[in-house]
Amino acid sequence: MAFLTDRKRAVGLGSAKSGVEHFWAMKKSSIALLILVPFFVFTFGGALGGTYEEVLAYYSRPFPAIIAALTIIVGFHHFNMGVQVLIEDYVHGLAEKVAILLMTCLSYGAAAVGVFAIAKLAL
Repeated sequence: MAFLTDRKRAVGLGSAKSGVEHFWAMKKSSIALLILVPFFVFTFGGALGGTYEEVLAYYSRPFPAIIAALTIIVGFHHFNMGVQVLIEDYVHGLAEKVAILLMTCLSYGAAAVGVFAIAKLAL
């Protein structure tokens, strides 16, 4: 009979290296989205249903353009972190690394396209 401490039983079963950091990053981005999404809905509502020229004039102002860009950036960053957790939980091995890499490229690429579109409208 082996007398193992709880610590010895847990060795090799994983560690808490970046879990807390990731948890707080998710909390911070969700609080930021809690503030940004209502602002985005109200600013986007002013441009909804307008002609192209009206929308272009509306997003030429700095406040709606900044709110839209921040919502896109924070939203896709939050999406990336959430999908990374799902992939880490349900996919293992090489497929896990490939899926995380592809999802990171997809989410940040979509964010870049969104910010480029807002910048194109604003400038």
